[in-house]
Amino acid sequence: MPDPDERELEAAIERLLDPERFSAAERIVARAAPQLQKVLAAALAEGGWFGEPHENETLKAATMPDPEERVAAVRALLAEEARMGMMVGVAVGWALKEELDNPSRPGGES
Repeated sequence: MPDPDERELEAAIERLLDPERFSAAERIVARAAPQLQKVLAAALAEGGWFGEPHENETLKAATMPDPEERVAAVRALLAEEARMGMMVGVAVGWALKEELDNPSRPGGES
């Protein structure tokens, strides 16, 4: 399957705004959530998102002497974690869709 062009991508995202279309996907993901959590955790770990650098940043944020700076640093760290989790989660979802569409091809590629 070729990569979607910009118009196709925008149209697909627009279709996701339809509550019925999105709720169907939500039901599928809810059924697969326990297994998908394992895949997401493995992908984040493999990508180095929660290794030693992350631990260092967590410790740095949590031990800032100024309370206002500490809160700001923790918020920034949480926001970055949410962004990374979301981006990797989307990639996992995309790969899952490819596997469902093309289970016999390695990596879902033609």
